[in-house]
Amino acid sequence: MPLISVLMPAYNSELYIAEAIKSILNQSYQNIELIIFDDGSSDKTRRVIESFSDPRIIKILSDQNYGVVRARNEMIDKARGQYIALMDADDIADPSRLEKQLASLESGESDLCGSAQWVLDEVTGQLKKSKDKFTDSDLRSLLSVYCGLCNSAMMGRAEIFKRFKYDTSILTSEDYYLWVQMAAAGYRFLNLKERLITYRRYPAQTSSIHLDKFKLTTIEVQKKYLELLGISSELYPHQLPWPKRVAAGAGLLRALNKQFPGISLQANSEIYARFQYRKNGLWTPFTRLERLLLALWATLAS
Repeated sequence: MPLISVLMPAYNSELYIAEAIKSILNQSYQNIELIIFDDGSSDKTRRVIESFSDPRIIKILSDQNYGVVRARNEMIDKARGQYIALMDADDIADPSRLEKQLASLESGESDLCGSAQWVLDEVTGQLKKSKDKFTDSDLRSLLSVYCGLCNSAMMGRAEIFKRFKYDTSILTSEDYYLWVQMAAAGYRFLNLKERLITYRRYPAQTSSIHLDKFKLTTIEVQKKYLELLGISSELYPHQLPWPKRVAAGAGLLRALNKQFPGISLQANSEIYARFQYRKNGLWTPFTRLERLLLALWATLAS
């Protein structure tokens, strides 16, 4: 029986999926199964998948496009490993990724383990370092304002994934909501500091249409997370006039630091920043000072 099940959904991924598959098959840790779900691709993705004959690969080939949520849930059902690792069909795994994450998970450090990443801009070809948080307190508290976890870098106990799965009603923030449910249930998160994934970024991910849809579902997820934590959903990050944002931001920081002891000053600052304007201008020095003071207060008070 494989110890690790790697799940790879694919849709029209002919350009990159071979590299993604090879990066998993060539891992330093070899007791794995790689489940690939071709979700009704209309290009040559299936032909690329079928060109691999490695016995560790389990191929699910659909003639209809059902969407990534259903594909991932079906793969979770079929996974036989004690651990599940997620992998997108256009990303690249470092050869030591599974070995290092398995060591962390089996040591009992965490229930779900991610890592820092390289971010590859498909337009410019530029490779950048991701900006990550690493501790459980920081990662779970920051989920109240944004998702700091890279889907392709995540690995955890299979029983957790089989308990929650992906919510079919949230289609543009399904990963975010999955981590929110797990975090609220008390499962511990960790990001390894090694950059174990190269994540591709496309123009479509920053298009106005995509961002508008993502913004709406993100707010929905943030409100649900606060409710699951027993915190008022009215404290979700949104633009407010100065007196109200200080009150709301301080209230959220107070509640999160009580829930997750040990939140760093930087994470507290990022949480409060979501209540402020991001554009630089005349008031920038004052908003930065406000942010620092609130973050210091929250960090020291906890």
